[in-house]
Amino acid sequence: MEDLLDDRFFMKQALLEAQKAFEKDEVPVGAVIVTHQKIIARAHNLTEQLHDVTAHAEMQAITSAANFINGKYLKGCTLYVTLEPCVMCMGALYWSQLERVVYGAADPKRGFVQAGVTAHPKTQILGGILEDEAQQLLWDFFSKKRS
Repeated sequence: MEDLLDDRFFMKQALLEAQKAFEKDEVPVGAVIVTHQKIIARAHNLTEQLHDVTAHAEMQAITSAANFINGKYLKGCTLYVTLEPCVMCMGALYWSQLERVVYGAADPKRGFVQAGVTAHPKTQILGGILEDEAQQLLWDFFSKKRS
């Protein structure tokens, strides 16, 4: 049960990052990377601001965490992200060799699960943590876009 409480705490931090994206008129996805109960990277989508389709929250977080640890592999780290990673991000997550990927809302249209992409064999996947909160932020964003 302790892991679930920890997962909820760190997902709330990812949701704060997603809120930053929302406020910048970016698709509200946020991410944090944690090791030894410490956040070493925080990120959110920056695709509009950077004019870069690869500037997803996960990609930004991977780069930041790799810089923090001064290495390319994120063994022993957990990524918390508010939306199920896409195929591109899961590919990068595969190569970074994270210990765990924890996500909030599922992405049945563009997520890695529907695409049949698998994580690194040593990476554990857990979805649905604070799913309602993550989904609500996405709904609010896209409702605002349509109005």
